[in-house]
Amino acid sequence: MSDLPPFSGYALGIDTTSSVLVLGLSNFVTPGRWQTWPLGRDLSLYLQDALGEFIQPQTWSDLAWIAVARGPGSFTGTRLGVVTARTLAQQLKLPLFAISNLAATALAAVQTSPTATEIAVESPARQGEVYAAIYKFNPPSELHTIQADQVLKTSEWEEILQTFKGQRVGGSQPTPTATAIGQAMLQLAHHQWQRGDRPDWSSAIPFYN
Repeated sequence: MSDLPPFSGYALGIDTTSSVLVLGLSNFVTPGRWQTWPLGRDLSLYLQDALGEFIQPQTWSDLAWIAVARGPGSFTGTRLGVVTARTLAQQLKLPLFAISNLAATALAAVQTSPTATEIAVESPARQGEVYAAIYKFNPPSELHTIQADQVLKTSEWEEILQTFKGQRVGGSQPTPTATAIGQAMLQLAHHQWQRGDRPDWSSAIPFYN
């Protein structure tokens, strides 16, 4: 049983790793709020305005912690999201959870599964390469890393998959929606919060190739 105080306030989730900006806000008691913007290369022009509008009617002082997708993803988008989250967390003196969006994608794909399963998840990297990782899901919401996020040649990844018996996500297989991935990212961060983690903003490092 945890000796931690009850969760108080709101958690803000930021995902800028794809062409779709995802923002989420939750107190994990009432239904959370989520919104997406298909900004593409205009992300840098509208991110601050989107954050300012989305946070309302809550205020920055209502936040207890922040979660950000650390990648892998596009260089510009991923870096911008992490830098923005680091700045907010530093100014507001809040914990900042940097979450792999491969892990969030894996959880989003299988969290309704009633049984334990392994998940191999991939996303495109440079030509001839993929970002890849393997996780194990234990219901109702635990995700354990078997093979950490890394960049592999497509041929190397396909060789690994030849003997893989679990569920595949990404590549030629369906991928959850951007909103579902954002929700899973915040869920993973909440799990870390519940076990007592309070990461400093300076520990949030983007992952891109």
